[in-house]
Parts: sequence; C-alpha cells; structure tokens
Amino acid sequence: MGIFGGTFDPPHVGHLILAGEAVVQLRLSRLLWVLTPVPPHKLDQPITPLELRLPMLRHIVEADGDFELSRVEMDRPGPHYAADTIRLLGERYPSATLVMVIGGDSLHDLPTWHMAADLVAACHEFGVMRRPGDAIDLADLESRLPGLGDKVHFVEAPLLDIASSEIRRRVRQGLPFRYYLTPEVYEYILASGLYSDRSAPPTHPGNG
Repeated sequence: MGIFGGTFDPPHVGHLILAGEAVVQLRLSRLLWVLTPVPPHKLDQPITPLELRLPMLRHIVEADGDFELSRVEMDRPGPHYAADTIRLLGERYPSATLVMVIGGDSLHDLPTWHMAADLVAACHEFGVMRRPGDAIDLADLESRLPGLGDKVHFVEAPLLDIASSEIRRRVRQGLPFRYYLTPEVYEYILASGLYSDRSAPPTHPGNG
C-alpha cells in the first residue's frame, strides 16, 4: 500500500503521473493520498484552507479505483509529521506493506526530517521519483539512516516540471493554466475563484 502525502494546493497532472507510475512499478494494491493540513516545513507560508483543497483532491482520487483518500492527518491536530502518520497507518493496517512515495529531493533531505530514524523503521519501502541529474548518494544516506538503502526503489516516469506554486501564480496573473490540471479541478478553481483576487484569502495553516 502506497502513501502519497502533500498539501496538493492544487493537485495537478504531475501528481497524477507520479501516482499512476508508482502504483504500477511498485505493484501497489492501492495508493493513499494523504492531504496535509499543517505541513511542518511550511509553517511560515500561507496555505489555502483545507476546506478549499479537499474538494479538489476528492476529484482526483474518485476518478481512479487504485486511489483512496486518507483522513489520517485531517482528523488529528498538527503539525503533521510523516513519522507519526506512518506509525498511525501501520496501526490501522497491520498486515499492509507500507510504501512511502516521495521525490528525490525529499529523499536527499530525509536525514533532517523529524524522527527520521523512526520513519525509516516504520516504512517497508520508499518509492522515489528521480529527476534527471539527481545526485543521490545512497551510501551516504545509509550511513546517516541505517536500513534506508535497502528500502529505496526508484520510480521511472516522464519529468513534468510542474509545481503547484506555478499554477497558483498563473491563476493570480491571468495566465493559461488549464492543461496543468484535470478538467474537474480546473472547473472547480474557475467556479470558486480560488487563487484569484475574488477567492477566499489563504490562511496560516495553524490558524484556519
């Protein structure tokens, strides 16, 4: 069972491509999309309120039978650390093989994460999406987080250099953004005025 976490502000086709490839290449029975209300590494940044992000992710998840929306972080107070999330999922699904799906940049930074050793111990595997030219030193990571090296499995997928922040900027500036998104998410953003001047203002994740 895969675990794919993020703020998804908004979820875009790059997320979908990585998710789809992870399901096939890692032979996942299903992929849990974990929407993070309070990302610890973004405490100093404005985050769109959860109630506005959640409908977009529902559109994404409900379109694919291999995907499932998890409330493991939405139903508990933050900040939400990955080590706690994986531990809770392990308790909830004791017979499942837990595979955390992350990017190569996250793998590189993993030793700096909160309770990183506990996270590595709790995860059975890490599915890692690499970018061309990534300099990932598994031997160094293994020396800092023993047991990690054998758990890393790389996911090959076409590189789409799409970022949610770029989509938000495009909406705000009136630039084209339609084809970065699924039709349902695109229509939701238009109908709600999300990310534009007429949308509800983003709030600090700890305050909203």
